[in-house]
Amino acid sequence: MVYTGRGDAGRTDLGDGQRVSKTDARIEAYGTVDELNAVLGRVRAETETDTDIAGLQQDLHTIQAALAMPDDPEAPTLADDAVAELEDTIDEYQAALPDRDRFVVAGDSAAGASFQHARAVCRRAERRVVALAEAEAVPDPIGAYLNRLSDLLFVCARRADDAAGVDPDAPAY
Repeated sequence: MVYTGRGDAGRTDLGDGQRVSKTDARIEAYGTVDELNAVLGRVRAETETDTDIAGLQQDLHTIQAALAMPDDPEAPTLADDAVAELEDTIDEYQAALPDRDRFVVAGDSAAGASFQHARAVCRRAERRVVALAEAEAVPDPIGAYLNRLSDLLFVCARRADDAAGVDPDAPAY
């Protein structure tokens, strides 16, 4: 059943069954990661890319589950090398891009704008996780992963713009 009515009064369940407000910092954190996952799904559906978006989405599911299951030793965790893998991909992609002397404005290409949208939601998810970490424990390396993922999405936007023939030195508007 999709609906239960249990959330009608503004409370929801964590993975351990604990009831919390839907405005709880933990719900805000994994809810924003969920939003990022949905945006990446749209990027994957609408954008031609060699970036493993589905793999990134799987990592985001892992993050959501870890955030929803506080203090649970059975909660899923990111692979130990997840952040390093993002860094390797960023370095590979960045090396193939031309230098850019201007601020990047979303909208130079449709695919680039989609990646920039995902990047902005990723930054918000990171801020929500940081806010949660200031009050409660957050498993490593969730914060670092989201920080690096936003960098990857920025570089993916630049790649998409480059593939669309956008002049990196053209005026911003």
